[in-house]
Amino acid sequence: MNNSTLKLRLSLLNFMEFAIWGAYLTSLGNFLFKAGLGAQIGWFYAVQGIVSIFMPSIIGYIADRKVPAQKMLSLCQLIGGLFMGAAGFYCMGAETIQFAPLFTLYTISVAFFMPSIGLNNSVAFNALTKAGEDTVSAFPPIRIWGTIGFICSMLFVNYAGPVGSKFQTSYYQLFTSAFLSLLMAAYALTMPACPTSKSSKPATLIDILGLRSFTLFKDRKMAIFFIFSMLLGVSLQITNGYANPFITSFENIPEFADAWAAKNANALISLSQVSETLCILLIPFCLKRFGIKGVMLMSMVAWVLRFGLFGAGNPELTGGLWMFVLSCIVYGVAFDFFNVSGGLYVDKVASAENRSSAQGLFMTMTNGLGATFGTIGAMLIVNHYVVDGDAPATQLEGWRSCWYIFAGYAAVVAVLFALIFRDNSKGNAQVSEADADPAGMVEE
Repeated sequence: MNNSTLKLRLSLLNFMEFAIWGAYLTSLGNFLFKAGLGAQIGWFYAVQGIVSIFMPSIIGYIADRKVPAQKMLSLCQLIGGLFMGAAGFYCMGAETIQFAPLFTLYTISVAFFMPSIGLNNSVAFNALTKAGEDTVSAFPPIRIWGTIGFICSMLFVNYAGPVGSKFQTSYYQLFTSAFLSLLMAAYALTMPACPTSKSSKPATLIDILGLRSFTLFKDRKMAIFFIFSMLLGVSLQITNGYANPFITSFENIPEFADAWAAKNANALISLSQVSETLCILLIPFCLKRFGIKGVMLMSMVAWVLRFGLFGAGNPELTGGLWMFVLSCIVYGVAFDFFNVSGGLYVDKVASAENRSSAQGLFMTMTNGLGATFGTIGAMLIVNHYVVDGDAPATQLEGWRSCWYIFAGYAAVVAVLFALIFRDNSKGNAQVSEADADPAGMVEE
């Protein structure tokens, strides 16, 4: 197999990995809202953070010591796909969809999907290294296809299905994700074999669960950084869970009922992922020009705009649609600049023997603890201000209050970060273009 063919195959692997996620991540809230589970939306997004605290470490340990990564990736996708399909069949057969059985099936599915993101990277890095490729330069063009897969899946779910019963508002999005998972389970087995560790040194439970990395909090500067990572991580899943039902809710207001955006929320939100692909290209320049602290502040300000523009906008083409569009555009800065620059900062500051642990802790604080607290907090706020049964106009005002609260929170975090965080390590302001490549750091 030549290297061009290998890169094509790895691109397809990344395409499928994130297409599985894109089938439901931004539209699940819409389906849950329509199914009468709007008050529980936050739990479905919070559980992704909860399982991300421990499942990647456990699955990663098994892949390192027992089962080759490509086989472990296949097994995770198989189990995740079967349980996501079971969730879809449950919804299909239920007269009234109940929270407990759907949440249980969904939780088992995402518990095996979330570790697959890291396994997908491991399989790609292994294959590229075996082929003699430089992973720093070879992986980003491959990873871009993951974002493209996410976008394509979002658009498919947005437009598939008859009017009034599109996949984005029905359980068919769960079947879409399950089908793609099962395809990938088979495809992953065709990837180049990954080696397992021959080390005879026994691992403790603390090592397996990835808890040893928390010793990095002994360093005051790292502790401050990780705390702010968690505080900003609070914002990560809020729009994934609530942007779609918010935009779709405009269909219930006569003056916006026929607006394209109100009927195609998933397609509109896909602009956020398009923005991600473009913002990746800006990161090297911005890091060299403004330094890591400056880039992270840009991300925090972008989160303020992301939420604030949602609160002020509407889907009317000649009215406030431009605010929704701009909110989607700044999302690329909000998401990518934080994740990539944060990963680079950890790599620069952590000692050589602690770098992997530090990167794992960064992900735990952001996508684990931060995202969990954020989605649960957002759920409580939305449930307080957006009351089921209220008039659509009253609900709209409630939604606007929620978005402004989220924007205010992001603004406070930005101000505190600017005042408290100090980065005195040399060379951080001048990061090379190779260092700035976001290889493997970006998630949807």
